[in-house]
Amino acid sequence: MQLKVNEEVKSLTQGASVLVVDDDAGIRKTLSKILEKEGYLVETVENGLQAIKASNERFFNVALIDIRLPDMEGTKLLERLKEPEPKMVKIIITGYASLQNAIEAVNKGADGYVLKPFDATELLAMIEKHLEKQRESMKYGEKKVTEFIETR
Repeated sequence: MQLKVNEEVKSLTQGASVLVVDDDAGIRKTLSKILEKEGYLVETVENGLQAIKASNERFFNVALIDIRLPDMEGTKLLERLKEPEPKMVKIIITGYASLQNAIEAVNKGADGYVLKPFDATELLAMIEKHLEKQRESMKYGEKKVTEFIETR
């Protein structure tokens, strides 16, 4: 049963792209390995400006963003990432947890907030939950376009 569930999850994650934004090379490498093992396409960058450039060049389903980056706060980056359709899922990852950080992150568009050290299973579950919502939103949008075309 567990193998079947893992196969179903991998089929859902195949092709989904994740941008990892963290100035810690060890965190970038760890997240990359975990995500690639689950079938995600992963790109890593070490600062906010590189993240902005990457998101302008291609679509990412998910961005995992460290709250403290060398060139800007992760909460500032939330506002500056290109907002394509469907909406990119943005999850803040922090070792500097505070109620103020959490509130600011949510107010600026974070879809999730994860504390370091993070539990890989919980992080993957959060990503998968948000990707499912993203897929449902895309299906709804496609349905509306189809209905619009058919009524014309």
